[in-house]
Amino acid sequence: MTAASGTSARTPRSETPKEGEQPMGNATELDGSLRLLEIGDGFIYASALHLAAELRLADHLAQGPRSAAELAGPTGTHAPSLHRLLRALAGCGVFRQDDTGRFALTDVGEALRSDHPRSVRTTVAQQGRLTVRTFQYAEHALRTGEGTFSKAFGQPVWDYLKEHPEEGTDFDTAMHEHSRVERAAIVKAYDFTGAGRIVDIGGGDGTLLATVLARCPGESGVLFDLPHVVERNRIADAGLGDRCEIVGGDVFGELPADGDLYTMKSVLHGWTDSEVVTILRGVRAAMKPDGRLLLIERVIPAGDAPHPSKAFDLAMLIMAGGQERTEEEYTALLTEAGFRVERVIGTESVLSIVQARPVDTGR
Repeated sequence: MTAASGTSARTPRSETPKEGEQPMGNATELDGSLRLLEIGDGFIYASALHLAAELRLADHLAQGPRSAAELAGPTGTHAPSLHRLLRALAGCGVFRQDDTGRFALTDVGEALRSDHPRSVRTTVAQQGRLTVRTFQYAEHALRTGEGTFSKAFGQPVWDYLKEHPEEGTDFDTAMHEHSRVERAAIVKAYDFTGAGRIVDIGGGDGTLLATVLARCPGESGVLFDLPHVVERNRIADAGLGDRCEIVGGDVFGELPADGDLYTMKSVLHGWTDSEVVTILRGVRAAMKPDGRLLLIERVIPAGDAPHPSKAFDLAMLIMAGGQERTEEEYTALLTEAGFRVERVIGTESVLSIVQARPVDTGR
């Protein structure tokens, strides 16, 4: 790998090949080879970032620049080896190295601090512990269409998180980190004013619902998720306990009834098409006849342009046998469940909002 990657310093030869020597190829072919090597080496930087998050390097650098030798003690690492990790991440903009050899945080690296208002440290660290190990079985997912978390950890992901409460807590924190980054884009793109009773299905710790209720003081809410998840909700901390009901349950069971607006953020991508239809039918049965449903998901755009939803779709397959979907795929599932899609709204994040209503409002 190292030797191959070193070809990035080479330039195409223009001289005529000597007798018996194969031509090296044109610049386009060389650029293609280098691009493939660059993509292949991407896991190195990802692994370095996972380690930096696990070691809380950004927390240790919060007070200012420090050398690898100064960081080695508090992180329990080998100073020369730590220097090499820091240097690699400085090369992609997470840290920066000064003339004295000390490292500091960049604007990008600041978000790796645990106390940063838009921190993603827990998400990145848990990727290193869970996602990377699961991806070792990716070939099984490609051959069968099945998620491979159980092969990696011996049980389905939700059972594992429940039986390993520290990882379960970190998963909740990771979901909070995602919601904290995305919530501003959601409330900017969609006007929740006058929504009435808002039921957030699979709402985790309530970060999104709390944001909506704080912005819309005339509305009330219901936070619904697994019992052990909603126990760790942030509704009371936001001063919204008198306007929001906390309900524990299963998404395939009885859902809170008579809501005016039902929201599901990053919920359906974890389930198969048939399971999604079952969930949607449950929502339709619970909601008011003139209610609305918002699916807040990573909607895959058409074409070959890069989009985070495409990589996340592959991750969902390998981790849980789930998937991200296109607008057409969501429309088909909603139609089967008895909804009609009214509009799809883009946001300033990777998420889109699919708004739908029950087809038969005369129930």
